[in-house]
Amino acid sequence: MHRILLTLGFAAFLTLPLTAQDMPLSQILPEDSQWELVAEGYEFTDGLTTDAEGNLYFSDVKGGNAVFKVDAAGKVGEFIPNAPGISGLKWGPDGRLYACVSKEQRVVVFGKDKAVTELAKEVRPNDLVVTHDGNLYFTMTPTSEIRRIDPSGKMTVVSSGVVTKPNGIALTRDQGTLAVSDHGGKFTWTFRIEPDGTLAHPGNYMTLVTPGETPEVAKGDGMTTDIHGRYYVTSAEGLQIFDPTGRLCGVLTAPDPALPIVSCCFAGPDQAWLHVANGGKIWRRKTTTRGALGFEAPKAYEVLPK
Repeated sequence: MHRILLTLGFAAFLTLPLTAQDMPLSQILPEDSQWELVAEGYEFTDGLTTDAEGNLYFSDVKGGNAVFKVDAAGKVGEFIPNAPGISGLKWGPDGRLYACVSKEQRVVVFGKDKAVTELAKEVRPNDLVVTHDGNLYFTMTPTSEIRRIDPSGKMTVVSSGVVTKPNGIALTRDQGTLAVSDHGGKFTWTFRIEPDGTLAHPGNYMTLVTPGETPEVAKGDGMTTDIHGRYYVTSAEGLQIFDPTGRLCGVLTAPDPALPIVSCCFAGPDQAWLHVANGGKIWRRKTTTRGALGFEAPKAYEVLPK
């Protein structure tokens, strides 16, 4: 069962569908949609991401020593060995796999031959996105920063002190908006991505449902977006889903509510299966939508069928 909760939010600078439209969870989840176990036996799964074929990739940030892959047939195995402490993964438009190695305080990229190249060191990276034009943005939770590594390799701070504990990070399908969750507050923030790659117009765009014991802290974590402009944000209360205007569509309880849910992405056939990292396990759920892919060229939101 899922709970449906409503709130209201608005940010005029975002690219939105031409007409306002309610997006209840019933538009996302078929009647037969339930959580299905994908992988288990890990200590703390994280860093979920996908490629163009719908394969799922993830890490065991606390107890693992590799990047793992779940193929289209559901087979789970090591993809990149000797890669411990990864908290964020994303495929880039160049066919390389980018990673936040929180344990080693650096940002790296794995080439097509799986060789590793260091992009930044002595940083505190948590999660990242890579745009179609090659800009990499990553969150620095302990320092309240968002940093950018441009295509030439230059690193700059593009936001400081706006988000208390920036954690999860995601791009809209048109790649005009960067969304960042706050592990130390109750909002998910949005920024407009300027043509030069800088960030502008920060706004506390989405208000997350919070636990009764911490009414000002939702523990926003990993997040993703879909082709219709929705945002999916993991949190202490479960997976919170918002429409393009920032209104809460509903909250999906974690498959195992006793364990944290920290990362999510769409993968599988047609990128239509919503996957979550929940403690030492990976789960998935069938949907009627598809995930937005940052390595693809920017596209407008798809209009929902009537």
